[in-house]
Amino acid sequence: MLDTEEDLPRFACPDWWEKLLAGQTPMADVPYDKIKAAKAIAFFNRLRLPDVPGNPPLVDACGDWFRDMLAVFLASEDPETLLPTVWELLCMVPKKNSKTTYVAGLALTALYIIEAPNRQMLLVGPSQNISERCFDQAQGMIRLDPKLETIFKVQDHTKTITRYKTGTSLDVKTFDTSIVTGEIPIMTIIDEVHELGKKAKAAAVMQQIRGGGITKQRGRLLMITTQSDEPPAGIWRTELDKARKIRDGKGGRSPIMLPVLYEYPVEKQLDQEFWRNPKNWELILPNMGRSIDPQALIDDYENNGKVSKEAEQIWASQHLNIEIGVGLGGDGWSGALHWQSCIDAKLTGLDALLKRSEVCTIGIDWGGADDLAGLYVIGREKHTKRWLGWGKAWARKTVFEQRKSIAPRLRGFEEAGDLEIAGSGEEQAEAAAEICLRVFKSGLLPEQGGIGLDAAGVALLLDALEAVNLKQPLIQAVAQGWKLQTAVSSVPLKLEDGRFLHGDQPMMAWSVGNAKQTLRGSNYVVTKEVSGAAKIDLLMALFNAAMLMFQNPEAAAAFDAEAWIASYA
Repeated sequence: MLDTEEDLPRFACPDWWEKLLAGQTPMADVPYDKIKAAKAIAFFNRLRLPDVPGNPPLVDACGDWFRDMLAVFLASEDPETLLPTVWELLCMVPKKNSKTTYVAGLALTALYIIEAPNRQMLLVGPSQNISERCFDQAQGMIRLDPKLETIFKVQDHTKTITRYKTGTSLDVKTFDTSIVTGEIPIMTIIDEVHELGKKAKAAAVMQQIRGGGITKQRGRLLMITTQSDEPPAGIWRTELDKARKIRDGKGGRSPIMLPVLYEYPVEKQLDQEFWRNPKNWELILPNMGRSIDPQALIDDYENNGKVSKEAEQIWASQHLNIEIGVGLGGDGWSGALHWQSCIDAKLTGLDALLKRSEVCTIGIDWGGADDLAGLYVIGREKHTKRWLGWGKAWARKTVFEQRKSIAPRLRGFEEAGDLEIAGSGEEQAEAAAEICLRVFKSGLLPEQGGIGLDAAGVALLLDALEAVNLKQPLIQAVAQGWKLQTAVSSVPLKLEDGRFLHGDQPMMAWSVGNAKQTLRGSNYVVTKEVSGAAKIDLLMALFNAAMLMFQNPEAAAAFDAEAWIASYA
């Protein structure tokens, strides 16, 4: 355990909740150049709000929370090396805290104080509407101040703002795979980064933006966002988890990202009585009384947020940063709360799982032309007896046509390697059978009950399995519905105790977050009818594998190739 502040890794802030309770910015104390910070804050303070009556200056309209971030982001300094320490900053703050306006002001401030000549800065929105609003706010601030018009050149048609003295430009763009071409920006600001979790190839673009971080000039990255109105996924899941680990002192000794997360602790997100109480809202709403009218927020919650369970979930995610699947967890599968805490970075794929396991079971959830097919392998680890998990999913092209709302996410999962696009049902079945055969040849499947599946609609799969000589009793049907109660209720207990580890597959995290748990009689069930088709297939496959592993199987003898070949006769 870390006993003193000196023992803490850089940017760790274990007292972040205490800081929020005291009305302070929930971030670590970071040394910075006071003179440079004072210059930046003085410039920022003189900017005026272009869309508020009276056009008040930011010295009055902006809270100190944002100035705290601005100071360390633009002027952080290691006392010994005098080099910057904050190369990246992630701020998660609820809706209506003027973050888009403030980042437009920060972008202008950076363009003014950074003396690098003829370089590029980016202010990026996830959609055209958001990026246009960013630009409108920035240009509006300039046109309210004649002196600023002598400092900056505004080009409306290209959404570019250039500082005359240095020739360095701020380009306002919509997030796309082509936003970074050639030159690496010296600074990138991304608004509403949670939306990137819905975009295919977002991770590749972020990596390209971060390329500046390993050059001599280096590049800075500021991400600011609300919580997602869906279970965090993709690049947003990755960045959020990284920020929380750094904040909690688990992100390495010298991270470059400073987290500033306005959120309740998990136990408070689970306490619905706590977060539904308006007296507790101001703890994570730093602009309460400025851009947010307290009574208007209460009225909006009473009249709009409470009209249905779904509406309340979305309202809470946007206005209180309550993570979907946590705060209203009565609907979500109980295992979702602990899923992210059970990541084992060494579980990089099926080979890693097989190497560490003494026995394995395979669960399969098959889908039709408009659904996904999922396969999940659970291995029981040698010596520790912990469960290890890895999954794979398939989709036919028709899924993308019929499930357009999730198509971008599916493309992202394809890019991550979790999902494979199959040309036909036969091709899909053959790919699944190949994985089953691979596990079988490892000698880790039991003789009976090694492969479990939902018996509905699996003719092609059974044919593919039989083609590689995998049959009953190795293959068993797993009863569905309330009969999956053991897996639905017991897997969360293993996750809570750290007895189930997985390799942090984005698609699996998405499936877990989508799952809705309902009570039928005296049993909890998770079904596609409630959770949504094509959204929880991998989790259902996990449940099938778990039902077999709960039988405490033993691996069959080492694979005998000759006997296996002879059994074809």
